[in-house]
Amino acid sequence: MNSIPDLVSGGLVHPQVALGPMTTYKIGGNAEYFARVDTRTELDEVLAAATGENLGVTMIGRGSNLLVATRGVSGIVVRLAGTFSEVDVRTDSVHAGAGAALPVLARTATRVGQRGLEFFVGVPGTVGGAVLMNAGCHGTETRDVLRSALVLDLDSGVAVERTPAELELSYRHSNLRSSDVVLSAVFETTNGDVADGERLMREVTAWRRDHQPGGTHNAGSVFKNPPGDSAGRLIDSIGLKGFRIGGAAVSTRHANFIEASEEATPEDVHAVIEAVRT
Repeated sequence: MNSIPDLVSGGLVHPQVALGPMTTYKIGGNAEYFARVDTRTELDEVLAAATGENLGVTMIGRGSNLLVATRGVSGIVVRLAGTFSEVDVRTDSVHAGAGAALPVLARTATRVGQRGLEFFVGVPGTVGGAVLMNAGCHGTETRDVLRSALVLDLDSGVAVERTPAELELSYRHSNLRSSDVVLSAVFETTNGDVADGERLMREVTAWRRDHQPGGTHNAGSVFKNPPGDSAGRLIDSIGLKGFRIGGAAVSTRHANFIEASEEATPEDVHAVIEAVRT
């Protein structure tokens, strides 16, 4: 078994890698170690080395729902790429790696007439993140289209296919633990008109452009919506649009977004989140 120093020497693992550029906030400290893995073999190598040296493992996707502290992340941070980003469209389903970008998943399926995944064009995350948090928008959630997900248990080293029911998917929730890693997923699709699917995706992207802050560093909606209401409306109703701490502020366009300026620190963003929460 290779050690972490061996993998560093081989170029698979890198020490002290900045994580901020890998997030939509564009701020944050370094990973003690970082690995971009392209194959299951590489992933297994990295995980075995981390286990052998008692290093914690943190998985990240596209960083669109992630705030990294200035102090960084200890242990090893792993991003799935390469074969984990592949999308395979079949007759009534789409098989995708956990590292596949959701907008790519939506467009790849739609352009060949496999319908039902168009809403994912409005979610700037990955397949793995979608399964983890039951991502959704415009009235559709991951659980509505997910057939199964292949989940690796880091403690046992065993990967098992799990259904939405077994994942206990609910509003922005699953029962996945920090020791669970989504490797891939299978989505249900139906045959349909390509032009109609492309029209629907344009509507989703246009809605996002018209209603959400663009051109700023943010991580999308921060708070869950309460039943029958929206977090953005509630925050706006108590006058917190524009509320600022340091370089971070509640968006004046959509109150459930917190924007980070070029001068912001992760702690500024976290302080705004906590102030709004309380």
